[in-house]
Amino acid sequence: MRMVDLILKKRDNLPLTEEEINFIIKGYTEDKIPDYQIASLLMAICFRGMTDEECFYLTKAMVESGEVLDLSAINGKTVDKHSTGGVGDKTSLALGPLVASCGVKLAKMSGRGLGHTGGTLDKLESIPGFNIELTEEEFIKQVNDIGMAIIGQTKDMCPADKKLYALRDVTGTVESIPLIASSIMSKKIAAGAQTIVLDVKVGSGAFMKDLEGARKLSKAMVEIGKQFGRNVSAVITNMDEPLGEAVGNSLEVIEAIETLKGNGPEDFTELVLNLGAHILYNAQEVASLEEGISKLQENMRNGKALMKFKEFVLRQGGNPDVTEDYSLLPQAKYVYEVNATEKGYIQHIDALAVGNYAMKLGAGRLTKESPIDLAVGLKIKQKIGAYVDENTILGEVYSNQPLTEEHFVEFRNLFKLTNEKIEKPKLILDLVR
Repeated sequence: MRMVDLILKKRDNLPLTEEEINFIIKGYTEDKIPDYQIASLLMAICFRGMTDEECFYLTKAMVESGEVLDLSAINGKTVDKHSTGGVGDKTSLALGPLVASCGVKLAKMSGRGLGHTGGTLDKLESIPGFNIELTEEEFIKQVNDIGMAIIGQTKDMCPADKKLYALRDVTGTVESIPLIASSIMSKKIAAGAQTIVLDVKVGSGAFMKDLEGARKLSKAMVEIGKQFGRNVSAVITNMDEPLGEAVGNSLEVIEAIETLKGNGPEDFTELVLNLGAHILYNAQEVASLEEGISKLQENMRNGKALMKFKEFVLRQGGNPDVTEDYSLLPQAKYVYEVNATEKGYIQHIDALAVGNYAMKLGAGRLTKESPIDLAVGLKIKQKIGAYVDENTILGEVYSNQPLTEEHFVEFRNLFKLTNEKIEKPKLILDLVR
């Protein structure tokens, strides 16, 4: 078998067999196939696409390229959640304790952030003492004992995906639905959970910019999960404005805690309840999504969800007192309120620009080696559809450096106003099962 023949085959829009895909992934992982040939194949895939069978074979080959987590020792139904990423997306911090308080077992591996804000691990490390590195035995024991654990991905999981993603990033081949779907699902399948709910973001602050593309990606990932015998559904959600108010690591931890107390922003609470209901329904813990939402709301009211968060933090070495004393979390030196300077309805909030504003404050990373400031960030206090005037506070900026009027003008420019009344946008746009 020659790599050049396989490149030509895909160039001519012919499907690759399982044997051929295994040859490619094994050869590349073992450094027997050079980058330039894989880059050529990736570009052919970008133009020609892949069949459902090819996507499954590619995902399977990437899963089998490294360690696969065996969760069979966990008693109960194992669940996981994945988001394709957005601005202010702190969902796992609230969703994990909430669904675990309802009896399912959340066994989750997460990553760090690269770009406008930190990842789930960075946010958790805002909590003093929190440990994201557990052994496999400790991970499984904790999930059995308290119903949840969130740790960093192991270096040995899906090494083929790591190599392919790094190459895609520098060869203009990131934006391919088969490659995105296979990359995401290889990690989810290798992590072992039987029930997986995907939060596929779409909009100005998301990787997927249009609903049609988000639907295609969702269907591809759900189909891959089905082929592996996993119970997978995808919820397509709006990312044309930041999720919730907080953007920045310790600020997002606080917002997640407030949500577990029942005091979270309306849109973030809606998302957490809906994703949680899908998890409970897919795991056959409830007979309907409505029952799932009701059960989750009850555990917010009775304090079980917050108690589970405290238990989770304590078991992973963190200080659970952060739930009552936010001063224990990293604090910014300067907090500025930014007022509107004109009247009108908020027509648009540039979610990506919000994320980049937070990154410039230090809340995100330009490179994997960049330090991150866990204290800084911002809050968006007014959302699309709201009416504002000169007395309205648009938001707050948390900084460890003094800011000037130039920074506040930039903040105001995140919002586009109009004189016409604007309808509040829908958060949940579609569902793929």
